[in-house]
Parts: sequence; structure tokens; C-alpha cells
Amino acid sequence: MNITTSAAFAGLTELASEKVNGKVLYCTDDFFAEKENLLKVKPAIFLPDEYTERGKWMDGWESRRKRVQGYDWAVIKLGIPGFVKGVDIDTAFFTGNHPPYASVWAARLDKEPTEKEIAEDKIIWTEIVPMVSLNPGSQNLFAAINSNEYYTHLRLNIFPDGGVARFRVYGDVYKKWKENYNGDLIDLAGLVNGGKVVICNDMYFGSKDNLNSPTKSLYMGDGWETKRKRIPGYDWCILKLAEAGTIKKIMVDTAHFKGNFPDMCSIEGINMPELEDFKVTDTAIQWKEILPKQKLQADNEHFFEKEIVSDDVFTHVKLNIFPDGGVSRLRVYGTISR
Repeated sequence: MNITTSAAFAGLTELASEKVNGKVLYCTDDFFAEKENLLKVKPAIFLPDEYTERGKWMDGWESRRKRVQGYDWAVIKLGIPGFVKGVDIDTAFFTGNHPPYASVWAARLDKEPTEKEIAEDKIIWTEIVPMVSLNPGSQNLFAAINSNEYYTHLRLNIFPDGGVARFRVYGDVYKKWKENYNGDLIDLAGLVNGGKVVICNDMYFGSKDNLNSPTKSLYMGDGWETKRKRIPGYDWCILKLAEAGTIKKIMVDTAHFKGNFPDMCSIEGINMPELEDFKVTDTAIQWKEILPKQKLQADNEHFFEKEIVSDDVFTHVKLNIFPDGGVSRLRVYGTISR
């Protein structure tokens, strides 16, 4: 089923990008452009005068023109195992050289396959996107079938050859850690654990969704940053925890924010497991203080333990920054409520 708007994937987690440690393990051919480009975080770019010894430089994965029977394919390890709901096979800037058709297969693997196992097609795959036609130079969004099963690896098939700029995979996180949870501290807000950034009041310079990414921030744009506040008040961001839990330690990271970090921050929480995401800003909700206002420094990891003033169970946290600025990462370490 073709989807005409990326809004269809709103609220879902991107499971495969390099930002969540997704990897392209193998491809049949990447003569013109490397397979690793598929999972880059930034959108593809085009440099009209850039060439390599193999031909035109392209920001994506591009195989050579096929002169024999068959088709090209690439195997991707999801950075976060999950229930795949949809994919975006983005052919940005591939116009006369895009694949006319594609399909997507999935597998749940307990151990990492060897390159030989992949190359010899030893993996048992399940089709989640049947063969579909692709438009050149554009996003191509498709809903996935078999979305009630969780997967660890995908295979992108292109027919017969050509170039794909980016491959995005959207879905819900499978909380594998719950199978053997023993009471240790985990990052309750972490994306890989099932935490979710719900809403913020402003993200003019940097997306709220960067806050709970598992990897360290790479640059200033890889964080949450608000515009300069010219009126009284402060900025805030609300996250839904992976599971209800008691918060023991908090880390607020201002990496790369030097002249634009917040002066102070505080954190509040609520315990409302049935609260729907669109209702988190209801003015009737009473937020409880978890971390009183704390001074922040530029480009620094700030850890708070003794400063935490509540040992209640929480399902959501609200990061407040005073008056504005940028935070690269937020970690909320705690134990799951039994």
C-alpha cells in the first residue's frame, strides 16, 4: 500500500538509521556509491560537479548497470529490533538511474549472520513490502505487512539495479531487555528501551527527537535547541518513559552547546500510564518536582543523584530549560516498578 505523506509515520520510531546504530551488513554491488550511505541521518545532497574514478558521485547506494539476470539487494541490521510499520525508499537525486521496483523482506535472527551466510542466501526471510514501483528523485513510502511480528534484520531488494539515497524504517520498539530484567538501572527514557519524546513547546534549531538517541551527539544540530526567548517564560519537553519506574540518576548533556546552553534546568514527572500522548499538555495535570532547578555549564555532561527529591513512580518526565537554549541528550536512569 503506497502512502502519500510521511505524516502517516508520525509517532513511530526510526529503527534503522546510523543514529541508532543501524548497519548495512552486505550488498550485492555498490560500485558507484557505498551501501553505508543508505542509513545516514542527514538527507541526501547533490554535488553537480563531483565525480570519482568510478563515475558520478552520488549520496546513496548505487549499483552498476546489470548485464545479466537477477537483481541487487542489501541486508540491514536494525539498530533497534522492532515491529516494522512502514518504510521510506528514498530515491532523492536518482532520476535516470533509480530502480523501477523494490521489495523489502525481514527476519528475526538470534545471532549475527556471517557475510558468507548472507551472500549464500542462507537466511529465511518474510516479505513485509511486496514488489512496488518507485518514483525517481522522491520519497517512496509504503506500509508494511506482518507488522505484528518483531524483526532484527531487513533485506532491501531493488529490481534490477540502480540507486537509492536513503532507506528509512519506521515502527515500534521491541523491548527485548524486559525478558531478563533483574532490577538494574536502565535509561527509562532511552529510545532503544522504548522511551519516547512526545512533545515540546519549541524546537526551532534542533529536533526534540534527538534528546533520547542512544549515540552521543555528533554536532550542535544533533540535539534539541529552541529559539532565543524574547518574552518571559521557559522552554520544555515531555518524554514518555519506556516503563513506569523510580528515577535514581539523571544526566543532562549540553555537548556542543557553548554560547547557547540553558542557564538552568529542572525536571518534573507524572504517573499516568493510561494518558494518551495528545493529552500530556492538559493544564489540569499536576506535575511533581523530581529535580529542582540546577545550574548548567557549556558543552558538559551533568549528573544528578543526590539532587533528586522524589522516589515516586513516574511514567512521564518533563525537562524544563531556563530560559531557552540547547540540550543534546537526556538520560533518565531508574528501576522498573513491579
